[in-house]
Amino acid sequence: MIIGAIYALHAKDLLSAVIAMGIVGYGLVICFLLLKAPDLAIVQIVVETITLVIMVAVVLDSTRKEVEIKLDRRTIINILTGFVVFAGLFYFFILAIQNLDPLGAHSLRMSEAYVEGAVEKTGSVNLVTGVLFDFRAYDTLGEAVILYTAALGVLTLLRIKGKK
Repeated sequence: MIIGAIYALHAKDLLSAVIAMGIVGYGLVICFLLLKAPDLAIVQIVVETITLVIMVAVVLDSTRKEVEIKLDRRTIINILTGFVVFAGLFYFFILAIQNLDPLGAHSLRMSEAYVEGAVEKTGSVNLVTGVLFDFRAYDTLGEAVILYTAALGVLTLLRIKGKK
């Protein structure tokens, strides 16, 4: 994954960079499988495949070479603005980390209602499945609709340009 990410940063051809980023995403699938999280691995495979197909289609539809950037006043202001935004986000990230529980400490503030008596409430032996399909069914349905709509929108945009 690290080699793929480094290659993606230094690739001169955009298609090679996109494929290298796909290698990083599929490497994450292997990490999820090694961490015994097959549900996350399946979601990562689907998202990575859709993203890779869309990105390859966009790169093939446009120029494959990297555009040379001239270092003018506007570019410098944009770069400095990016660094300021990054520094602000990093500051808030550090503040958020300081408020986390220590590693290994269990806190059931929000999930206590889900965990206690979940088998009796949902009828599912698997806690994750019970929570997803009984307690958060509408939320899960909404996420699926958003992903499906986004994929359809991108595919529609790609087809409109192809028909002209």
